[in-house]
Amino acid sequence: MTDLPEWKNEDNKLVRTTTFPSFMRAIQFVNAVAHLAERQDHHPDIHVQYHRVTIRYWTHTAKGVTDLDFSGAKEVEAMIALFKKEPVTY
Repeated sequence: MTDLPEWKNEDNKLVRTTTFPSFMRAIQFVNAVAHLAERQDHHPDIHVQYHRVTIRYWTHTAKGVTDLDFSGAKEVEAMIALFKKEPVTY
């Protein structure tokens, strides 16, 4: 977890909530996470509440967090930084 200081371990799940400047930017981010999840064939739970997005990673079959969850969380963390830096365009 030291590599992911913004992430929490809640009920054996990696959880991260972040906000974006607008609903549309949050949805763009969620779409990018969806593409990542498809590429990894490992899908987090995603909750959108206006401009706030919560990501939860865990492996159902392991009933907890695995290396694949940490890998996905690290990639999502990099995306968060990118989506907060880039200008919003529609």
